[in-house]
Amino acid sequence: MDHHLQRSHAFLPFIFFLLLRTIPRPSNGEVGTAAQYSPPFLPTACYGQDPDQFPSSNLFAAAGDGIWDNGAACGRQYLVKCISAEDQETCVPDQVIQVRIVDFALTTVSSPTYDGTTMVLSDTAFETIANFTADSINIEFQR
Repeated sequence: MDHHLQRSHAFLPFIFFLLLRTIPRPSNGEVGTAAQYSPPFLPTACYGQDPDQFPSSNLFAAAGDGIWDNGAACGRQYLVKCISAEDQETCVPDQVIQVRIVDFALTTVSSPTYDGTTMVLSDTAFETIANFTADSINIEFQR
């Protein structure tokens, strides 16, 4: 084999490695749904009447049955992004928020806009990532 040809073949694994690094990888997040709820928020299943449970940003949520984990979800932080909804112009593109779980969706004081979702976001959290007129959205989330 020609010496120059052998030398160029030696670079093929390196070029292949570089190409693999540029391919977008799937996210590590999970996919679910979210609704929204408005005040009153107290008492919560996690922290009762304590007003200090809410982050100053008002970005918090109630955990749906699927992530509640018998109350172990209390205090967990999740990154949440709207990925789709019934109306195509609902999601705020590329907007990601961090929410803190403070309640259980099945026992919130105020009713969510849609039942059976993965999370029920505070009205502030929901409106940061989606149009407030939507009843529910599809989300990507991760701890």
